[in-house]
Amino acid sequence: MKFLRFTQYVYLVAAAFMAYRTTQLWNSGTDERYLYLLFTFAALGMFFFRQWYFKKFEERAKKNQQKQP
Repeated sequence: MKFLRFTQYVYLVAAAFMAYRTTQLWNSGTDERYLYLLFTFAALGMFFFRQWYFKKFEERAKKNQQKQP
């Protein structure tokens, strides 16, 4: 379960790499730069979604522990 806590940071690493590639390709004139830009925002969105979902999951687990005698 602890491993899942750290997997959300993989999305941050991917977003950083995609942002780096976007800056490298920005003046190249290819459409590939827009694909990398899209993946950057998608990875950031997935990071924040996973973070929000994990907090929600932890709150639910705490509530279930408090309800049990």
